Amino acid sequence: FRYYTVDRCDFNSSELKDIEYIRSVFYNKLELFRFSSSVGKFVGYTEYGVKQADYRNSLTSFLQQMKALRETYCLNSVGNEYRAA
Repeated sequence: FRYYTVDRCDFNSSELKDIEYIRSVFYNKLELFRFSSSVGKFVGYTEYGVKQADYRNSLTSFLQQMKALRETYCLNSVGNEYRAA
């Protein structure tokens, strides 16, 4: 059994408005739930994932931290990728 998390930044320019931060949580290759900065909250894809998403959405300080990751995690990385290209 394997439980893992994937963080990624989807972008089409180096401007913050064009960057989306996504954190997906998987169990045995099945995506349970995801945070997307464009949606601004967690969304569940399974019965367990919906419960976990609802719980995480109720934690306002944690949700604010997740929203801030778009700027802190993605913005620098995307800028570096653009400069390297």
